[in-house]
Amino acid sequence: MSVALNVALPVVERDAFQRQIERTTGTRLTARTIDTLQVNVGLTCDLACRHCHVESSPKRTEQMDWPTMVLVLQAARRANAKTLDITGGAPEMNPHLRRLIAVARSRDLEVIVRTNLTIMLREGYEDFPQFYAENAVHLVASLPCYLPTNVDRQRGRHVYGKSIEVIRRLNQVGYGEDSQLPLDLVYNPLGATLPPDQGKLEEDYRRELERRFGIRFTRLIAITNMPIGRFLHDLRREGQDEQYLQLLRESFNPQSVDRLMCRYQVHVGWDGSLHDCDFNYALRIGTATPGVRHIRDFDARALVEREIATGPHCFGCTAGQGSSCGGALT
Repeated sequence: MSVALNVALPVVERDAFQRQIERTTGTRLTARTIDTLQVNVGLTCDLACRHCHVESSPKRTEQMDWPTMVLVLQAARRANAKTLDITGGAPEMNPHLRRLIAVARSRDLEVIVRTNLTIMLREGYEDFPQFYAENAVHLVASLPCYLPTNVDRQRGRHVYGKSIEVIRRLNQVGYGEDSQLPLDLVYNPLGATLPPDQGKLEEDYRRELERRFGIRFTRLIAITNMPIGRFLHDLRREGQDEQYLQLLRESFNPQSVDRLMCRYQVHVGWDGSLHDCDFNYALRIGTATPGVRHIRDFDARALVEREIATGPHCFGCTAGQGSSCGGALT
């Protein structure tokens, strides 16, 4: 049986972000193209991280099936998408992942996999570094700090050490050095703050990880914590939810609007549902395009011309230096 995803923030605030966009740009937020199909292939994960907005865990059983993946691949072709961006859960725990990647690469799609790293130490998953390298998969890996205490507080005991071990294994097969094998690391704050300057933080990561472990990576991605999922539960428990939302609103950066990821992608949930982004998926906010709510109804032209569905959480993407699945926007 499916476990319900987290409840959306109050509907009374739902239009606040669009009103801010209209005041800033004079128009509503709309899509521009579909460069990327982002696909959540399942919510099963070996971890249960405190910041996880889709609330993945070992207890979750939802997984995308192969027929739905076939529809995703067909949709990518119809949209002339360049990239298939695969997320989870731990994507590796979907039994069809290897097949999906192989077919996508045979069709000249760039494939990104967002990995938690630790899964590649578990029995049955140890060969993924080599598989990823052989298929030239672009890896985006969570490592929210270069210090062990912060990582283990956010992601679980001993996760830092396991993550470092997997990065070493990825380095051994060429990741982080070979330009064809990019390995990006993801930082997100531990508490109710915005990420620091991405460029300066990347310098710190490079220096400390090289000095401590001799490991390499391609670039750092700094992502703002969205006020949804487990992170929102923590904020409410600590009485900081309204304070954090106010911080996001007051930090609105108009220069980030042009590059918002929702304008260049469509997100597909594990069940085939269509959304403007991964965060809308977590809140069960579907696309606003009439009759196009599932991958079986995919209509590239209608989705390119769509108006983006928004909520108060969207201020997280425009706060400070801006934030997206690819990191800072400004």
